[in-house]
Amino acid sequence: VQLLESGGGSVQAGGSLRLSCAASRRSYVPTLMGWFRRAPGKEREAVAGIYSNTGTKAYGDSVRGRFTISRDTTNNTLYLEMNNLKPEDTAMYYCGASSDMNGRSWSDTTAISYWGQGTQVTVSS
Repeated sequence: VQLLESGGGSVQAGGSLRLSCAASRRSYVPTLMGWFRRAPGKEREAVAGIYSNTGTKAYGDSVRGRFTISRDTTNNTLYLEMNNLKPEDTAMYYCGASSDMNGRSWSDTTAISYWGQGTQVTVSS
């Protein structure tokens, strides 16, 4: 399964962006899909995740209330609506899909089976 992200770009603080992640195989049903990000010099950070069976969503503390994750099951595409962007949101954003969480937390990157190539988000002050 390949994941292809799009929608990154450069915006000013307070602006909005919408990221998309399309899975190459429509029949693939992951246990969880999520967004992760890595800023220069920092560890990869879990941003948001959504469970396929329940639709339950989870968010990182730094983005809760500003970002919204959603998934269109008809075309197996994941979205991340980002509002009120801050300079500290600047990072490479990656889409990830897990085939088997095996009891791990949504934010555990070791649970991710497939990664996208990433899309850059830059927020200027």
